[in-house]
Amino acid sequence: VGLVESGGGLVQPGESVRLGCAPSGYTVDYYAIGWFRQAPGKEREGVACQSGRRLGGSEGASTFADSVNGRFTITRDSDKNTAYLQMNDLKPEDTAVYYCAANLSFASTCRGMSDAGMDTWGKGVLVTVST
Repeated sequence: VGLVESGGGLVQPGESVRLGCAPSGYTVDYYAIGWFRQAPGKEREGVACQSGRRLGGSEGASTFADSVNGRFTITRDSDKNTAYLQMNDLKPEDTAVYYCAANLSFASTCRGMSDAGMDTWGKGVLVTVST
Protein backbone atom coordinates (compact mmCIF):
# COMPACT_ATOMS: atom_id res chain seq x y z
CA VAL A 1 0.00 0.00 0.00
CA GLY A 2 1.39 3.36 -0.99
CA LEU A 3 0.72 6.60 -2.78
CA VAL A 4 2.39 7.63 -6.02
CA GLU A 5 2.47 11.35 -6.68
CA SER A 6 2.84 13.09 -10.02
CA GLY A 7 3.02 16.60 -11.34
CA GLY A 8 4.85 19.56 -9.93
CA GLY A 9 7.67 21.54 -11.43
CA LEU A 10 8.57 25.15 -12.08
CA VAL A 11 5.81 27.59 -13.05
CA GLN A 12 5.41 31.34 -13.19
CA PRO A 13 3.08 33.32 -10.92
CA GLY A 14 -0.50 33.13 -12.12
CA GLU A 15 -0.06 29.78 -13.84
CA SER A 16 -1.61 26.44 -12.94
CA VAL A 17 -0.35 23.02 -11.96
CA ARG A 18 -2.16 19.75 -11.32
CA LEU A 19 -0.80 17.21 -8.88
CA GLY A 20 -1.85 13.57 -8.99
CA CYS A 21 -2.06 11.05 -6.17
CA ALA A 22 -2.55 7.41 -7.11
CA PRO A 23 -2.95 4.78 -4.39
CA SER A 24 -1.81 1.27 -4.98
CA GLY A 25 -3.77 -1.62 -3.61
CA TYR A 26 -7.06 0.14 -2.95
CA THR A 27 -9.71 2.30 -4.64
CA VAL A 28 -9.17 6.02 -4.26
CA ASP A 29 -12.89 6.85 -4.03
CA TYR A 30 -13.58 5.61 -0.52
CA TYR A 31 -10.80 7.17 1.53
CA ALA A 32 -10.02 10.66 2.74
CA ILE A 33 -7.21 12.19 0.71
CA GLY A 34 -5.31 15.14 2.09
CA TRP A 35 -2.73 17.44 0.59
CA PHE A 36 -0.03 19.02 2.68
CA ARG A 37 2.94 21.19 1.88
CA GLN A 38 6.21 22.19 3.43
CA ALA A 39 7.99 25.32 2.33
CA PRO A 40 11.71 25.82 2.97
CA GLY A 41 12.31 26.64 6.61
CA LYS A 42 8.66 26.20 7.55
CA GLU A 43 6.57 23.53 9.17
CA ARG A 44 4.33 21.28 7.15
CA GLU A 45 0.81 22.63 6.77
CA GLY A 46 -2.47 21.25 5.51
CA VAL A 47 -3.67 22.64 2.22
CA ALA A 48 -6.72 20.65 1.16
CA CYS A 49 -8.63 17.53 2.06
CA GLN A 50 -11.50 15.55 0.60
CA SER A 51 -13.41 12.95 2.56
CA GLY A 52 -13.98 9.51 1.17
CA ARG A 53 -17.18 8.43 -0.54
CA ARG A 54 -19.64 6.32 1.42
CA LEU A 55 -20.81 3.12 -0.23
CA GLY A 56 -23.57 4.13 -2.63
CA GLY A 57 -23.12 7.75 -1.64
CA SER A 58 -21.90 10.87 -3.35
CA GLU A 59 -18.39 12.27 -3.43
CA GLY A 60 -17.00 13.38 -0.08
CA ALA A 61 -16.86 16.99 1.00
CA SER A 62 -13.74 19.04 0.45
CA THR A 63 -12.11 21.61 2.68
CA PHE A 64 -9.29 24.03 1.97
CA ALA A 65 -6.88 26.23 3.85
CA ASP A 66 -7.77 29.92 3.75
CA SER A 67 -4.58 30.67 1.82
CA VAL A 68 -5.66 28.53 -1.14
CA ASN A 69 -9.45 28.63 -0.93
CA GLY A 70 -10.88 29.63 -4.29
CA ARG A 71 -7.66 28.77 -6.13
CA PHE A 72 -7.25 25.04 -5.42
CA THR A 73 -9.71 22.24 -6.07
CA ILE A 74 -9.71 18.47 -5.56
CA THR A 75 -11.08 15.99 -8.06
CA ARG A 76 -10.98 12.23 -8.43
CA ASP A 77 -10.89 10.07 -11.55
CA SER A 78 -12.21 6.62 -10.77
CA ASP A 79 -11.09 5.20 -14.12
CA LYS A 80 -7.51 6.22 -13.40
CA ASN A 81 -7.87 5.60 -9.67
CA THR A 82 -6.25 8.95 -9.02
CA ALA A 83 -7.00 12.02 -6.94
CA TYR A 84 -5.91 15.40 -8.23
CA LEU A 85 -5.10 18.73 -6.66
CA GLN A 86 -5.70 21.45 -9.24
CA MET A 87 -3.78 24.57 -8.29
CA ASN A 88 -4.65 27.77 -10.13
CA ASP A 89 -3.36 31.32 -9.92
CA LEU A 90 -0.21 30.17 -8.21
CA LYS A 91 1.80 32.59 -6.12
CA PRO A 92 5.45 32.53 -5.06
CA GLU A 93 4.33 31.71 -1.51
CA ASP A 94 2.84 28.47 -2.84
CA THR A 95 6.37 27.21 -3.44
CA ALA A 96 6.79 24.03 -1.41
CA VAL A 97 7.08 20.27 -1.46
CA TYR A 98 3.55 18.94 -1.71
CA TYR A 99 2.55 15.63 -0.16
CA CYS A 100 -0.62 13.65 -0.54
CA ALA A 101 -1.80 11.40 2.24
CA ALA A 102 -4.65 9.00 2.80
CA ASN A 103 -6.70 7.77 5.71
CA LEU A 104 -7.19 4.09 4.99
CA SER A 105 -10.36 3.69 7.03
CA PHE A 106 -13.32 3.04 4.73
CA ALA A 107 -15.40 6.20 4.10
CA SER A 108 -12.94 8.17 6.22
CA THR A 109 -13.54 11.87 6.73
CA CYS A 110 -11.21 14.82 6.87
CA ARG A 111 -10.36 16.43 10.16
CA GLY A 112 -10.00 19.96 8.91
CA MET A 113 -6.41 20.60 7.85
CA SER A 114 -5.04 18.16 10.42
CA ASP A 115 -2.91 15.19 9.42
CA ALA A 116 -4.48 13.14 12.20
CA GLY A 117 -5.63 9.83 10.81
CA MET A 118 -3.54 10.05 7.68
CA ASP A 119 -1.70 6.76 7.75
CA THR A 120 -0.04 6.57 4.37
CA TRP A 121 1.94 9.25 2.58
CA GLY A 122 3.43 9.99 -0.82
CA LYS A 123 7.07 10.97 -1.18
CA GLY A 124 6.26 14.54 -2.16
CA VAL A 125 6.67 16.62 -5.30
CA LEU A 126 8.26 20.05 -5.56
CA VAL A 127 6.28 22.97 -6.89
CA THR A 128 8.27 26.14 -7.50
CA VAL A 129 6.48 29.36 -8.40
CA SER A 130 8.93 31.93 -9.67
CA THR A 131 9.64 34.34 -12.47
